[in-house]
Amino acid sequence: ALGSSSTEMLVRAGVGTLSIVDRDYVERSNLHRQQLYSEADCRESIPKVVAAKRRLSAINSEVQINAYVIDADPINLLPILQNVDVIMDATDNFGIRFILNDLSQKYNIPLVFGSCVGSYGNTYTFLPGKTPCLHCLLEKIPLSGATCDTVGVINPIVQMIASYQVTDCLKLLVGDITSIRSTLLSIDMWKNRCYVSNK
Repeated sequence: ALGSSSTEMLVRAGVGTLSIVDRDYVERSNLHRQQLYSEADCRESIPKVVAAKRRLSAINSEVQINAYVIDADPINLLPILQNVDVIMDATDNFGIRFILNDLSQKYNIPLVFGSCVGSYGNTYTFLPGKTPCLHCLLEKIPLSGATCDTVGVINPIVQMIASYQVTDCLKLLVGDITSIRSTLLSIDMWKNRCYVSNK
């Protein structure tokens, strides 16, 4: 869901190159929160990145889009990270997030973290050597075990977190690091609550 929203915003903003990694195929259960896909994509049962590339290229043909139908593991991700300016986290589990965190720290690439479940979401931008890493923030991030598969997610929180993520990505791409928020932002849209942590 975060990947659908953030890639569309980035393509509309005209980023130069966008690389998308996902091993899954489009399913009907994705449609309420993953805006790049249609019922036709479900019927064709095509990989998400293939459907995403098709839709994103129709939005802005000047952006180079690389679509990788692979597992997000350190071996597969390493070649993709060559000449990458920012890593956008649109993953759905902490195992992959820790892989992204480690690669971000090792190769000095900013990582824009985001997560959503139910009506709740988090976002934080990790700047290697300047901010805490994901391991440092973990105690502030709720790890209830709830997932989109078990409790679902509402689309408005996806759009909210993706908007914060993309804004920080754009700040990084134009070199305005001083405008990056230095706090972990947590939002519960259903309960109308917003939390900020300075750790």
